[in-house]
Amino acid sequence: MSAAFQPVPLVGIPACVRPLGHHPFHIAGDKYIRAVSDGAGALPMVIPALGGSLDLEDLLARLDGLLVTGSPSNVEPARYGGPASVAGTLHDPARDATTLPLIRAAIAAAVPVLAICRGIQELNVALGGTLHQRVQELPGRLDHRADDTRPVEEQYAKVHPVRLTPGGVLAGILGDRAGTGEIRVNSIHAQAIDRLAEGLRVEAEAPDGIIEAVSVTGAAAFALAVQWHPEWRFRECPDSTALFRAFGAACADRARGRKADRPRA
Repeated sequence: MSAAFQPVPLVGIPACVRPLGHHPFHIAGDKYIRAVSDGAGALPMVIPALGGSLDLEDLLARLDGLLVTGSPSNVEPARYGGPASVAGTLHDPARDATTLPLIRAAIAAAVPVLAICRGIQELNVALGGTLHQRVQELPGRLDHRADDTRPVEEQYAKVHPVRLTPGGVLAGILGDRAGTGEIRVNSIHAQAIDRLAEGLRVEAEAPDGIIEAVSVTGAAAFALAVQWHPEWRFRECPDSTALFRAFGAACADRARGRKADRPRA
């Protein structure tokens, strides 16, 4: 392999299933696709939400990273033994059936994982944790939802700080530019981590104690999740830029390793 050649990493993005007109579509948000392409320097590939029909071993052998996105839907509470959701809650059972085993398999296969919003919740459930479904109704907790009647720029504005765990993975990526151990983040969720799964480490917390970021302890590759939305205008935020660069570097390392392991013709 030429010293100048650098393979472009391939990053899988699990799809949501949404009705468009009379038919279901497998879709992924443009902001996540752009963040993978332009922020992580990788080629995004949308993974259809086919659940058990996917050969995870074969799929992961082709991937250099996995980005698990946010979504308007909630993880079905039956997946973690929670009470039934309130009427009208949006669920996506096809996505749950795909992402939960895919996350576990990716971590086991040392495929770099970055999970965002719903993704951090899926990671926690995949590893045996539970979720709060409506954080705003818990005593002493903030209302972490955004007002969806406001312009999108206001919905995704940074509204509260998170305290980084000293010496943690996330703190190492972001550094401490302000000397406070905190960064400010946006907040667009009602569901959040309740009981932390065994094998996860807290990387950041909101002022009300809500877990805002975690890493997988002992993971053989990059395995990090955040509750906020770093993909939103990531170029304008140094913290978001740093996070996607770190994820991209981990994916690039795997891509080089996979290229080197291929048999020569």
